[in-house]
Amino acid sequence: MNKQLSFLSLIIIALIAPVLANAEIYKQVDSEGRVTYSNVKLKGAKKLNLEPADTNFGGDNSASTREATRSPQAKTATPASFPKVDAGTQNQRDSKRKDILQSELEAEKQALAQAKQAYIEGESKPEVYKGANGKTFRNVAKFDEKMKSLQADIDVHQRNIELLNKEISAN
Repeated sequence: MNKQLSFLSLIIIALIAPVLANAEIYKQVDSEGRVTYSNVKLKGAKKLNLEPADTNFGGDNSASTREATRSPQAKTATPASFPKVDAGTQNQRDSKRKDILQSELEAEKQALAQAKQAYIEGESKPEVYKGANGKTFRNVAKFDEKMKSLQADIDVHQRNIELLNKEISAN
């Protein structure tokens, strides 16, 4: 009986909640120009006609929406007043951009080599500490943390190199 009652109350709440959620909003501007928004009608307030909020947050995965985003017709044409660049100027810009990418690639390769060297050096120098009795102990956790950080640095440079190579080959 208790389950039936709770199930029935859940259904009633589900039916009533959407009606209650559709509240009216009023806007009032006082003599000093202060704006007040309220769900209660105030003296001199005007009712606002608001569209319901978009609650899909870009999650519209219908077939028509997916097709519209893929189709070339969905692209907007360049306005006629948009400045045009001649082919020679564009080639110069592309060439300069490629030179910049090449220099960035070389810098990343050097940074990768330095990161690999730092990793090798870090590997050969374990983290140690001296105990109260004067004995030397290895700090394995600190060593692992240091090596993770050095490996992450290597990974970042390798990823940057991959992305730069991809960008250069796309031109």
